[in-house]
Amino acid sequence: MELIGLLLGIFGAGAGAGFLVIKNLYHICPPSEVLIFAGGKRRLADGREVGYRLVKGGSSIQTPLLEQTYRMNLTNMIIDLKVVNAYSKGGIPLTVEGVANIKIAGEEPTIHNAIERLLGKSRKDIEKLAQETLEGNLRGVLASLTPEQVNADKITFARTLLDEAEDDLEKLGLVLDSLQIQNISDDVRYLDSIGRKQQAELLRDARIAEAKAQAESIIRSSENERITALRRIQRDLEIAKADAERRVRDALTKRVALVAEAESLVGAEIARTQAEVAVQTERIKQIEQQLQADTIAPAEAESKRAIAIAKANAAQIIEDGKAQAEGIRKLAESWKSAGDSAREIFLLQKLDVLLKAMASSIPEVNVKNITFVDANSGSPATRMAAFIEQLRQTTGLDVTEILKRLGEGQAITANPHVNLNAIAKK
Repeated sequence: MELIGLLLGIFGAGAGAGFLVIKNLYHICPPSEVLIFAGGKRRLADGREVGYRLVKGGSSIQTPLLEQTYRMNLTNMIIDLKVVNAYSKGGIPLTVEGVANIKIAGEEPTIHNAIERLLGKSRKDIEKLAQETLEGNLRGVLASLTPEQVNADKITFARTLLDEAEDDLEKLGLVLDSLQIQNISDDVRYLDSIGRKQQAELLRDARIAEAKAQAESIIRSSENERITALRRIQRDLEIAKADAERRVRDALTKRVALVAEAESLVGAEIARTQAEVAVQTERIKQIEQQLQADTIAPAEAESKRAIAIAKANAAQIIEDGKAQAEGIRKLAESWKSAGDSAREIFLLQKLDVLLKAMASSIPEVNVKNITFVDANSGSPATRMAAFIEQLRQTTGLDVTEILKRLGEGQAITANPHVNLNAIAKK
């Protein structure tokens, strides 16, 4: 039992010693810190050889007797900056107040600068070192800028200060996260005068901007009115176009209706006309039949009768012609057999007919005496002229005048003392 108790005591002592050893040698590193195990040799990526190893955001075991462990805080440090009587470009002393956020670099290779220069220093010492560095950089930046530039654009001023201080802080192993310029002032009230000038310029610019804005507003209003008027005109034009199209559609519809109506009327008229044509055709046939019965048939009969009469007349004329021809032939034979006296005989025969015609158109006249002319004296024409003249002298009957009046269709005044019929008979 004593042996077992001794063994348990030895085991318990060993476990307690092991726990103490593990507790003192096993280190856990949060993300806001970095563990530095100093003692062992290690070669960096750039070829340098350092006597420590780093652990960030993890855990590691310290080598007993060979390594010593250090912790470095990586959280932000807020540093108030105030530079008094810092001369700017142009010799104007300025007072600048600001605030900066810095921290120890947690990334290589800058962290090695922090380990070499800041390891073992307290947080206040680190803040003071950073403050002095930033104030020195701030004075250097102010010396290169005029008060107007510093006062006009604080953002540019802070950016310039960041660029200026970045290299110096990197050499210390620090990183400047942000820098804000809070206030810029001077004891000679130069910035106040600049402010008044700027205020006047701002007021001037504001008035100019206001005038420009009013002008632009007027121009924009005019443009809007123009656009509105154009849109109104466009709308009226569209309305007019729509109305015109509607009217055209109505006209086309009416035209189609009118055409259909006219076609129906024409069709009705055509149908009526066709019916009338049929009626008229039947009427024509009826009239033709009536004409055939009333006119054509009688006309054909009359024509046949007239043809028969004409043929009869023609036969009579032919017979008369034949008789006249026979008479003329016989007259020619008698004229030929009569010799030289044939012509006078023919003329006397004709005169006999003429005197009969003349005597038939006038009343009876009493002839007191008759004069005979020798037929053998002179030529026939001379004897005829002498006979007519002697007849006029003896009877007062002018044969030439009578023949002329007979040709003109005038009445003949008869001489009561001349009996033409008796003369004709003789």
